[in-house]
Amino acid sequence: MFLKGLRIFCRFILKLIARVDIQGMENVPETGGALIVSNHLGRLDAMLGVVLANRDDIILMVADKYEKYIFWRWLGNKLDAIWLNRDEADFHALREVTRRLQAGGISGMAPEGTRSKTESLLPGKPGAAYLAAKTGVPIIPVALWGTEDRVVKQRWMRLKRLDIHIRIGRPLTLPPLQRAHRDQMLQKSTEEMMLHIAAMLPQKYRGVYANHPRLLPLWDDQAGTVMPELGD
Repeated sequence: MFLKGLRIFCRFILKLIARVDIQGMENVPETGGALIVSNHLGRLDAMLGVVLANRDDIILMVADKYEKYIFWRWLGNKLDAIWLNRDEADFHALREVTRRLQAGGISGMAPEGTRSKTESLLPGKPGAAYLAAKTGVPIIPVALWGTEDRVVKQRWMRLKRLDIHIRIGRPLTLPPLQRAHRDQMLQKSTEEMMLHIAAMLPQKYRGVYANHPRLLPLWDDQAGTVMPELGD
């Protein structure tokens, strides 16, 4: 009930401050476990996932550094968030996310691990690929732009609405991990999901994946979702 009320309020605010151009919502399953992976440009990114989602079984992960603030601790607890220690391997949080995914929940992660200061893709880390392979849930790649902290600050100072673009790709399913080749499989799977994100981004946001030979085939595969000319 709290989530529904918060979502209605935030959607109203979002309409006032931004124009949101979103494509591919049909690729997000209405039920069942799923892991959404996206690039990470600004502080608005996490809020967009909660606000625009149509599901109430969201698994929200929040960096534990925010737990020391009364408001964020209250909000996180109301949303049944999982507090995540980003400074070390947080096995407790990992087990809880795994349990909820296997129970049919949906979660979101930024494989880069942090907001990109370059405003373009950083190398992905293997955490999302590990969760997807371990739980067997599909990965939903998402590309977004227009949420850069710098852009948000500039627009708001000039009382201008934001222009936010979101592209949601088709689901990917990773093969089960083989113990003998675990690290290689995680690296390959992580690269693959990052390339799916890159293929849906304008050129200037593709970062370390901009010249990867796999990018063009994925660009063709995501036809109808990809708009690479924007922002070039």
